[in-house]
Amino acid sequence: MIYWRLSTFYLFYFAALGALIPYWSLYLQSLGFGPVAIGELVAIMMATRIVAPNLWGWLADHTGRRMTVVRIASLLAWVAFCGVLLGRGFWWLAVVVAVFSFFWNGALPQLEATTLNHLGARAHGYGRIRVWGSVGFVLSVSGLGFLFQHRSPALLVPVALALLVAIWLASLRVPERFRAAPEAIGRPLLAVVRRPEVATLLLVCLLMQLSHGPYYAFFTLYLEHHGYSGGMIGLLWALGVVAEIGVFLIMPRALPRFAPRTLLLASLALAALRWLLIGAFPDHLGVIVFAQSLHAASFGVYHSVAIDLVHRHFTGRLQGRGQALYSSVSFGAGASLGSLASGYLWVGVGPSATYYAAAAVAALAWLVAWRGLPAAASPAASPAA
Repeated sequence: MIYWRLSTFYLFYFAALGALIPYWSLYLQSLGFGPVAIGELVAIMMATRIVAPNLWGWLADHTGRRMTVVRIASLLAWVAFCGVLLGRGFWWLAVVVAVFSFFWNGALPQLEATTLNHLGARAHGYGRIRVWGSVGFVLSVSGLGFLFQHRSPALLVPVALALLVAIWLASLRVPERFRAAPEAIGRPLLAVVRRPEVATLLLVCLLMQLSHGPYYAFFTLYLEHHGYSGGMIGLLWALGVVAEIGVFLIMPRALPRFAPRTLLLASLALAALRWLLIGAFPDHLGVIVFAQSLHAASFGVYHSVAIDLVHRHFTGRLQGRGQALYSSVSFGAGASLGSLASGYLWVGVGPSATYYAAAAVAALAWLVAWRGLPAAASPAASPAA
């Protein structure tokens, strides 16, 4: 029963993400915004992850009521997004997006911690639950791709609002699960962060998500510029997540067998290859299809390994803040800087060069991981919460 309750939350949460990430830029373009403004508005949505998850994580860790935090954050995210209906100016949307994403970005890290606590010693089975988020993303992104071939991108707003309500309703059915390891309760957060392997991991996560900036902010517009239809664009987004689904299904077996460092290095190398291919061959459908299949590595493998390592390093009452810190450093600081920089690079040096820059950042992340992560890291099972 708990499997389906958790899976339903992931399904709707990532269905909403599948609506907003690929098509928010399309909606903004339909309002008349250019690349720089689009990059800035996408960056604002990402930037709140720098602060919001840590504040919500601190609250959850100190109250022990993670799902209460998730429910409040989910409901207020819906209320805030209603503001999109009230105005279309840049500064109004900037405020609405900032408030919305402050609540929106507070929910998932606490749900991740709750999921891992429910799994306990079987934390490597996380992928079997998280895979439903990928299913939701695929259904959303592919369906909306075909819809926007014939209908206005303005339909994105009511679709997103409906999905946000569904997220809140799903959160009501997930029970609390908080277990602190007594030996870890008093461990200071900074003491964990300052450990070289943890600091390196967080830097690698930041760089990896920074490299994704052009993808999240402009991939839809990039493909549209090169003549791809709305339906094809939706299918290409979906293809990446279908590949991700396959990874989530096999990661419960891969994580106990392979060293996390090995898996992480492979994902970083393939991410660099992915951005190079997208930048160099946008008019070759076969190449773009292959590049999208590499999402299995650049997100699926990477995220599974990162979640597992964060769960190992941040134990007891630090679990919520550990997942929040991972979210804020990677999907917050990394993704927002990547989106912001890609908007300026898009105008200054061109789309292809922007993807080449993303490949260079992913290569830098590989170098940092290769030099800074312990080579002897063993594929030991994740500890029970």
